[in-house]
Amino acid sequence: MTEMIKERLREEIKASGLTTVEIAKKIGVSPEMVTQYTTTKKLPKLDTFARLCKELDLSADYILGLKNE
Repeated sequence: MTEMIKERLREEIKASGLTTVEIAKKIGVSPEMVTQYTTTKKLPKLDTFARLCKELDLSADYILGLKNE
């Protein structure tokens, strides 16, 4: 499950066209933390995840694997 979440986050972050630094500023974390969400077992806290979905216009259901689109 964690691998799927990381993969979907990675895809959506890339598709956003924003840099890691830009995303980090929008959601209030360090650029390193954004990178960790897609490369390590570290997942964002719930409030950070909600901000990430909002700022990147992502479906939380999709990222979490509850929906396929």
